[in-house]
Amino acid sequence: MEDTAIQSLLRAPEIDQCKKVLCIQPHPDDNEVGMGGIIAYLVRKGCQVDYLTVTDGRLGDMSGNYKPEELARLRREETEAAGHILGAEQFYYLDLKDGALNDIPGLAGQIAELVRQNQYDTLFCPDPWSYYEAHWDHVVTGRAVAQAAISCSLAAYPEGTSTPACELSGVGFYFTSAPNTVVDITELYELKFEAMAAHKTQMPLQILSLYHTYFAMKGRQLTGSEAIGEGVKMLAPLHLHCFTEAQSIL
Repeated sequence: MEDTAIQSLLRAPEIDQCKKVLCIQPHPDDNEVGMGGIIAYLVRKGCQVDYLTVTDGRLGDMSGNYKPEELARLRREETEAAGHILGAEQFYYLDLKDGALNDIPGLAGQIAELVRQNQYDTLFCPDPWSYYEAHWDHVVTGRAVAQAAISCSLAAYPEGTSTPACELSGVGFYFTSAPNTVVDITELYELKFEAMAAHKTQMPLQILSLYHTYFAMKGRQLTGSEAIGEGVKMLAPLHLHCFTEAQSIL
C-alpha cells in the first residue's frame, strides 16, 4: 500500500485526464508556438481550453510600423483568431505592460483568482526554469503560475477573495528543456502553424518556414520516430513546493 502511494506521488499527472484547462501566456502567440498542437489535441478529446494573456504585447514590433497602443490592439485580435483556430473557448486578459513584469506574488494572486472562479483542473504556461530563458516576462509568468498552483487550494488565497478553493490536478510547462510528457501532434501539425500564422504582426513567412522545419525536426526527436511530438513538463502542485524530486518526475 505504501509503495503504491509513493509510486503515485512520483508520477507525472496524465495529460489525457484534463477536462478544463487554462493556458497562461506572457504574450500573445506564446500558447500557439509553445503548445499549439497540444491545445488542438486536448480540444479534440473534449477538453475545454481557455486562454489567459498576461501582457499586452505592445513591444513586439520589429518593423517599426506600429505604435505600441495600436500593436496591443492588433495582438489581442490575433490572440483570439489564433485561439479559435485551435478550439480555445474563453479569452482573458490582464493587460499588464509588455516587458515590465516583476511582481510574482501579485501576479500569482490574479491568476489564482481566475483559476478559482472557473475551477480549472490543469494550468499550462512557459517553463520558468528552462535553461537559458532570458525573457523576464516568461520567468515571472511561469513562477507566478507555480505559486498560484500551490496556493489556490487554500481557503483564503488570495487574501480577501470570495472565490471557492480549487484543487488542481497538474501544471504543464511548455518551452521546456525537460519534457516528461510527449503528445503525438502529427495530424495537428499544420493546424498549429495555421494558428501561428494568425499572428500576422509577429510571424513573417520566413520565420514561419524556419519554425515549420525546426519544430518538425525537434518533434521527431521527441518521439524517436517519423511522428511529430510536442512536449511539456507535467507536475502536480505537490511537486512544486519543498519537493526535491521534481526534476526527475517522469
